[in-house]
Amino acid sequence: MNTSTKSEGWVRAVEIGLGIIVVILAIYALAYPGATFVSLVWILGIILFIVGIDRLITGIFLPIRGRGATIGLGVLVLIFAGLVIAFPVFATWMITVFIGIALLFAGAASIVQGFSGKESGWKKAFLIGVGALLIVIGVMVLVSPVFGAVFAGIVVATGLLIAGIEMIVAGATGKRLNIPADTLTSKK
Repeated sequence: MNTSTKSEGWVRAVEIGLGIIVVILAIYALAYPGATFVSLVWILGIILFIVGIDRLITGIFLPIRGRGATIGLGVLVLIFAGLVIAFPVFATWMITVFIGIALLFAGAASIVQGFSGKESGWKKAFLIGVGALLIVIGVMVLVSPVFGAVFAGIVVATGLLIAGIEMIVAGATGKRLNIPADTLTSKK
């Protein structure tokens, strides 16, 4: 059973305002999906750089086991993060190639599962169809990493657009859907 709670006025205004900002940014991201993905990779590089610094500080200043490994891995994280920050387009290209390879494996796994004999009827056809679609998209990404970056940018932008619309609706109605925890854990 779903329940909802009413939000305070200022919370609703903040939700609407932030939702509008997210929708505007999502529309921009949909207009420039390749640049969006490159930007996300660059931000990831900055985050990894900070993680590398944390690993170095932890390894140098805290009495932990595996101090040398922590310092060494921190240095490696800093090196790779520095490369991502310095060369975000190349890093994006590498990531899209890995995404393409992952899509090929996921598609092959889905097709194998479909033909394994454990599924029948529409489930079997669905698994095989999804597997074929994943392989086609994986090949397209490998043939054109630019397509892969654009595709990934569109997926991220679409998710942001949906989240922004949800924020605006929640703010406008003053209600946010709350699903009791017991319904999430109960088996039907």
